[in-house]
Amino acid sequence: MAGAAGWGAIAASSLVIGALLGLHRRWPARQVGVVLAFGAGALISAVSFELAEEGIAVGGAGGVGAGLAVGALSYYSASRRLDRGGDRQGHRAPSRAGAAPGEGGNALALGATLDGIPEQLVLGIGLAGGAGVSAPLLLAIFISNLPEAIGSASEMHESGHHSRRAILGLWLVVAVAVTVATVAGYALADVTGPSFTAALDGFAAGALLVMLIDSMIPEAAKKAGRVAGLVSVLGFAVAAGLSNM
Repeated sequence: MAGAAGWGAIAASSLVIGALLGLHRRWPARQVGVVLAFGAGALISAVSFELAEEGIAVGGAGGVGAGLAVGALSYYSASRRLDRGGDRQGHRAPSRAGAAPGEGGNALALGATLDGIPEQLVLGIGLAGGAGVSAPLLLAIFISNLPEAIGSASEMHESGHHSRRAILGLWLVVAVAVTVATVAGYALADVTGPSFTAALDGFAAGALLVMLIDSMIPEAAKKAGRVAGLVSVLGFAVAAGLSNM
């Protein structure tokens, strides 16, 4: 359990690092898009090799398939609620026209919590299975967290409505919340059977796939331009290589 908390904290630490970087200076959209694209490619690899493949091997395709459906619907429903509440327009999206200063930064923090839970849930599942930490998934989570926190902290600071301490405090809370998800994944997988573990793998995969297609990949392409596809393939290749080491 302590190991799950430790690895979860390492993965979530990029949220705080990103906030610090965002407070340091304003980052060009193209740079943020390139980081997003690399993280998207790494997450696609993690979904393929660390979630779907491993889940099927552990508990069969039925459990993974059921989890995929539930995870996709859960993420979609939660994201729609945030949209209707005026909080955000998809993952890592900028603030809406006419939004109050800093509102987009708050939206990104909410999005980070929503997106981080399934990602880090799987870290805990893998640790409970005795396979150790998944290097590709850890890399994917760490990289994909950075642009979200950078964008949020930068926007909130420039609005003048939040102090540096308040912004860092917010991202510390988000980091703790997603770290708890790692511990929860470890606890659930440790006390349940292979079928439930496969379903949890599928749940995380479904949630991540909806997030990637609905928002992360479009946002990367919007910010980075045509180079986003190449960088995504690089992220996939690096993560896939790590998964086979």
